Amino acid sequence: MRHLSLRDIDWPLLLITLVICAVGVLQIYSAAFSSDSHSAWWKQILYVLGGLVLMWVILAVDYHALLHYVPMLFIGSVVALLVTYAIGESTFGSRRWIPLGGGLHLQVSEFVKLVIILLAARYLTELKTDELEIREMAILTLLVAVPAFLVLKQPDMGTALTYIAVLVVGAFIAGLRWKYVAAIALVAVLAIPLGDHFLKDYQKARLIGFMDPDRDPQGTGYQLIQSEIAVGSGGMFGKGVKNGTQTQLRFLPVANKDFIFSAFAEEHGFVGVVVMLALYFVMIMRIVQNAQTAPDRAGMYICMGVAGLMLFHILVNIGMVAGRMPVTGIPLPFMSAGGSSIWSSFLALGLVNSVRLRRFVN
Repeated sequence: MRHLSLRDIDWPLLLITLVICAVGVLQIYSAAFSSDSHSAWWKQILYVLGGLVLMWVILAVDYHALLHYVPMLFIGSVVALLVTYAIGESTFGSRRWIPLGGGLHLQVSEFVKLVIILLAARYLTELKTDELEIREMAILTLLVAVPAFLVLKQPDMGTALTYIAVLVVGAFIAGLRWKYVAAIALVAVLAIPLGDHFLKDYQKARLIGFMDPDRDPQGTGYQLIQSEIAVGSGGMFGKGVKNGTQTQLRFLPVANKDFIFSAFAEEHGFVGVVVMLALYFVMIMRIVQNAQTAPDRAGMYICMGVAGLMLFHILVNIGMVAGRMPVTGIPLPFMSAGGSSIWSSFLALGLVNSVRLRRFVN
C-alpha cells in the first residue's frame, strides 16, 4: 500500500481557490466598508481559515469510509433539517439557521449538499450498470426529494435546487437514456402550473420581478434593476475599490453576499469579470480532471458531483446578477460572505482531494 503524501494534494486547485477567496475578502471589505457590516471582511478570513482546517480533516478520511456511513449521514441530515425547521432562527421570513452563540449561525442545508453528493455516489456505484433505468432514477429522486422538501419548507428554494443539480449530474453520468430525459422534461413542463400552489408569495414576486422588473422598480424589480446598473456601470476596467456608486451608496442590496459579483463587476469592470470567470473555469476543470483520474466509479461520482454543484452555484448566481435568471439566495462559491457556505465549499474540496490522494493506493 502506497503511503499518502502531501505532494499528491491538488495544490493548483487549492491555490486558485485561495485567490478567489482573497478577491472575495477584498470585495467584502469594499462592499461593507461604510455599513454596519464593516467587520465582515475579517470574519470572512476566519471562515476561510476554518474552511482550510475542515478540508484538511476530510481529505485525511478515506472517502470509501464516508460512503459506508451514507445511511447514517442521510438520516442525520434529515433530523438536522427537522430540528432547523422546529427551533431555527427566523430571518427575512426564512427559518434556515441554528444559532450557535457568539454571533455564529449554522445553515444545516449547506452541509446536506455534501451528503447528497455521497448518497448519489454510493447509490449509482452500487447499481454497477452503464445505463440508468427510470425505476432506479425514481428511487434516487425520492431519496433526494426528502431533504429537498424540508429545505423548501424553510423556505429556501435556491438551496433545494442545488440538491436537484447534483442528482441531475449523477443521472447523466450514470447513463440515463435520452427518452427518459425527454419524458422527465415533459412532465416538468406540464407541472409548471402546479408551482403556483407551492411557491411562497415572495418567490412568486421574484419570478414576476425577473420577467418584468420595470413593472415594480421600487419593489419586486428593485434588486435586479440595481444589479444590472452596477454591472453595466463598471465599464472596461471598473471604478476601483470603494468607488462603486451603486455599492457604496447602498443602492445595491446585500452587496457582500448574494450580489457580491454585481459589486465586483462595478468596481473591477469587464476585465475583472473575465479574470474571475477564468479562475472559476480552471477550478472546475481541475475538479473534473480529478474525476477522470479517480481510482473507481465512486470517486468519479464524488468529484463530478462537486463539479456540478460548483458550476450550478456559479451559473445561477452570476446569471442572477446579470438579470438572466430569477433572484435566488444562492451564494457565489468562495466569494460570498458567510461561514456555512465557505465551510461546505471547502469540505467539498476536501472530498475531491480525498479521492485524489487515493489514486495510487492499492
